[in-house]
Amino acid sequence: MSDVEFLIVGAGFAGSIVARELADAGHRVLIIDKRSHVGGNAYDELDMHGVLIHRYGPHIFHTNGERIFQYLSRFTEWRFYEHRVRSAINNELYPFPINLDTLNKLYGLNLDEDGAAKFFEKIREPRNPVATSEDVVLNSVGRDLYEKFFLNYTRKQWGLEPSELKAGVAARIPVRTNTDDRYFTDTFQVMPLHGYTKMFNAILDHPLIELELGISFEDVRHKVKASRIVYTGPIDAYFDYCYGPLEYRSLRFEHEHIPAVAFYQEVGTVNYPNEYAFTRITEFKHLTGQLHSGTSIVREYPMAEGEPYYPVPRSENEALFKRYEQLAKGEPEVTFVGRLAEYRYYNMDQVVGAALAAAKRLVG
Repeated sequence: MSDVEFLIVGAGFAGSIVARELADAGHRVLIIDKRSHVGGNAYDELDMHGVLIHRYGPHIFHTNGERIFQYLSRFTEWRFYEHRVRSAINNELYPFPINLDTLNKLYGLNLDEDGAAKFFEKIREPRNPVATSEDVVLNSVGRDLYEKFFLNYTRKQWGLEPSELKAGVAARIPVRTNTDDRYFTDTFQVMPLHGYTKMFNAILDHPLIELELGISFEDVRHKVKASRIVYTGPIDAYFDYCYGPLEYRSLRFEHEHIPAVAFYQEVGTVNYPNEYAFTRITEFKHLTGQLHSGTSIVREYPMAEGEPYYPVPRSENEALFKRYEQLAKGEPEVTFVGRLAEYRYYNMDQVVGAALAAAKRLVG
């Protein structure tokens, strides 16, 4: 490990894909990860009962990018899967994102699509400008639906009021006047047929890739001489928090196996916006299609401290990131890529796209 051409920090989507692209171009690569496994937060494994679970919460792959889909198809077969979510409101389950069926069931109505559009127009609270997540939701669905479905969920998930978050957070969630109850509407909605971990193992299966697990960047940054570094960890950590730490949200996962039950809930994920300390329950057999006599679920508890999962999209955080970004520009031998390194709320397909773009620049 003393002298390498490319050192890649992190074996998640960003690091693994850059490593593969560099290796395919004939470069020798060392990739390290502080965890004991590949795949980053998308890592999956069989639990002690033999159910395939996602250790770090559900990861559902969806994209409109055919190029992204075809690239990953080199390393996995797929299972078609359209994710569906329900929100628990007063002990009843409602389709989420909010759609025509949500309105009719919640309010005892019998609207059609045109009627739903008129209903939304009647109850919405116009906001101009639309600057925050609160503005986005009130501008679309009004006060009652905002308070029932969004307000407390946001408080739990982010530890902030919706009025304190950038508009882009809520803008990720559509509002529909039809009965489409899919959470995503992307062209490609699939899951790796044999799991994410096997897909990552296939990506990293190359004679020019050396993989070392259980090793952090801090362990080797002054020991390894690399011509180029690709860094996918938190950008503030790379610079030793010299401007102070960036704000992230973390999660605690409570996994549970329920024996002799085919399914615990009717869909993959049920949100609990108003009750309990957790935000949602996901049941993995819906996602994977696995046949098993029992089932395994996970509850997600958002936290302020712990492993960084989500950059918190607030103006002051973006300003702090810009300061670190300026430092990064002064490190021409280091490429920063990924959700934590770029402080962006990326979906998985966006990370793949960013990694392919970074690898293309490096190979060029």
